Amino acid sequence: MPGFRVVLQSTLLHLALVAAAVLTLFPLLWMVAVSLMSPDEANRFPPPLWPEQPSLAHYRALFARLDIARYAFNSLAVATAVTALSLLFNALAGYAFAKLRFRGRDRLFGGLLAAMVIPSQVAMLPLFLLLKSLGLVNSFGGVVVPGLASIFGIFLIRQYALSIPDSLLDAARIDGAGEFRIFWSLVLPLCRPILVTLAIFTFMGTWNDFMWPLVILTDSQRYTLPVALANLMGERALDMELMMAGAVLTVLPVVALFLALQKYYIEGLVLGGVKE
Repeated sequence: MPGFRVVLQSTLLHLALVAAAVLTLFPLLWMVAVSLMSPDEANRFPPPLWPEQPSLAHYRALFARLDIARYAFNSLAVATAVTALSLLFNALAGYAFAKLRFRGRDRLFGGLLAAMVIPSQVAMLPLFLLLKSLGLVNSFGGVVVPGLASIFGIFLIRQYALSIPDSLLDAARIDGAGEFRIFWSLVLPLCRPILVTLAIFTFMGTWNDFMWPLVILTDSQRYTLPVALANLMGERALDMELMMAGAVLTVLPVVALFLALQKYYIEGLVLGGVKE
């Protein structure tokens, strides 16, 4: 009977995974279905699981009447800039903490890790005042600058960089390569899986960020997509189909990005757990 027990356990495990996948995907599928329904169709009882006559009218309304393309472009520009710059700065700092020797390195890194327990909301007021003194309020720069580096990103890259053999770096130094050449030509290619993982985390976090753009931006023409969608919910609270269409447009890019890069994402998570 041991074989039957193994088959039963495997079947129950797969059924549980299928049930978890259905529970996870159902809200997303419902959101797409509602966005394709005719006005007030989603408010019926019981609500239909799929529209009787699917229509893209709500998506056309978003682009024609609400200028959603502008907000999507704002989000794309901000998320792309933050992702590119944060990869550079986090990689530089993570490599330095992993492979370069300087006084106070371990204490400084320990202080950074300790700062991770501080909620980001606590730093919003002093950060806002600092950016105000720099003249970055109500500008895309004010949204981008706080995301240039993160403790989590430094930690993630530092842990991965620890797996790079010191002998490989020493051989490059013997051949006459400088530290920046070693970093750019040797370390970055070796860190590609964790860089892709961090890029996905950063892009998704910036794209979906609502609170900080709401605080720093005052001009509606500079709003990012989540802020504009929140205003849409306030103005058209009864138009559920239109709000779901906006939510689909917000979620679709990050889902597509994750599906395209999930191989590197999983590889980075597995290999990024290297300990000293």
